[in-house]
Amino acid sequence: MSMADDQQAERWLHSFADSERALPQTPAAFNLPRTQALLALLGNPQTHYPSVIIAGTKGKGSTAAMVEAIIRASGRRVGLYTSPHLHRFHERIQVNRQLITPGEITAQVRTLRALVAQSDPALGALSIYEVQTALALAHFAAAQVACAVLEIGLGGRYDAVNAVTPIVAAISSISLDHTQILGTTVGAIARHKAGIIRPGVPVVTVPQPPEAATVLAQVAAEQGAPLFIANTTGLHQSATGHLRPYRTPIRADTLGLAGLFQLENARLASGITLLLNDVGWTIDAPAVAAGLATVRWFGRLETLRERPRLIVDGAHNGDSAQKLMAALRALAPYRRLILILGTSADKDLDAIAAALVPHAQMVIVTQTTHLRAADPAALRAAVQRYACGVTISAATVAAAVAAAAAYAKPDDLICATGSLFLVAAVREECEPAHTG
Repeated sequence: MSMADDQQAERWLHSFADSERALPQTPAAFNLPRTQALLALLGNPQTHYPSVIIAGTKGKGSTAAMVEAIIRASGRRVGLYTSPHLHRFHERIQVNRQLITPGEITAQVRTLRALVAQSDPALGALSIYEVQTALALAHFAAAQVACAVLEIGLGGRYDAVNAVTPIVAAISSISLDHTQILGTTVGAIARHKAGIIRPGVPVVTVPQPPEAATVLAQVAAEQGAPLFIANTTGLHQSATGHLRPYRTPIRADTLGLAGLFQLENARLASGITLLLNDVGWTIDAPAVAAGLATVRWFGRLETLRERPRLIVDGAHNGDSAQKLMAALRALAPYRRLILILGTSADKDLDAIAAALVPHAQMVIVTQTTHLRAADPAALRAAVQRYACGVTISAATVAAAVAAAAAYAKPDDLICATGSLFLVAAVREECEPAHTG
């Protein structure tokens, strides 16, 4: 296969409607039956290996990376499917943390093109996300993975990944996000996340807001799915009250990812591995410890520069912004906080600003080139309600980084946050070598 073949394959893949750039108005628009039909034409590759599915509002990507690292540390070949990517589409589909290659994409596209032509037009047009999900699942089968760790893209019930029946389902922290699609209450959003719960399949979550906890317990009971809570003391089974300790201590100094909020994700990942042992896997304590210590997940409280320290994090709603602020306070002392803020238009700008802006001596509002980027004027209006220092606008991310660097002293802290699109742009500006 030539480079021209690879380029043609990627052009074909990106010829479908992009539901991530222009989010649908309802979750049902994702049309799960469409993905199921395509997978059936592919011979249902997702049945060739067991899978773990992880949904949630915050922490699902970090948790997926931790679970992948633990399973890989146990000596198994493991696939990882996540979204969105930071820099390249290939990041979404990995086997043993090796990105899918252009040639591997081309090989899968050759099969997919013929099958897409056979798709039932009554189901509607496929999206990029649905086609890439099928491609990922087929790639994992071809790579003969022992297990796949699959992150839900949005919601749960209607997401293309939910075409897979997992051996363990997990739901990370739930809070308000994508409210125009998933609903305006935590309970409504939880009901979408709970769509990944399957009859008899164990499901593990973290301590949730009462409204979300009630919904998850109700759906688990309806499905006859054993429900577990990964809390600070161990894995708690809701029905029996039985508590199992984690296989290895979970502390900030035992984790490869920075931030106190990662402790909750690590407990969820450890709970998942305990449940994998229940269904016949053997994952010992050294594998769990090694996986948690060595896991990599870019863009989450990641330091790109020192003196002044520059950190990026993808905090995308009010709750995650609050947790980010707590994590920043727990870092080594800094003199002033300079905030670079850019979000997607569908986010709760006021909640994000309320959590972060009062603590910053300078806020630089900017936007990425992504279609969903919030208008800087709207973001600045939200910021100014809470600002106690200097607020400026930068037309580009490069200008924002330059302005922060010019203002900051060596013992200050610069934090760029608000969306993963901003994180990616700042990483590309500051550390081109990271973007591969």
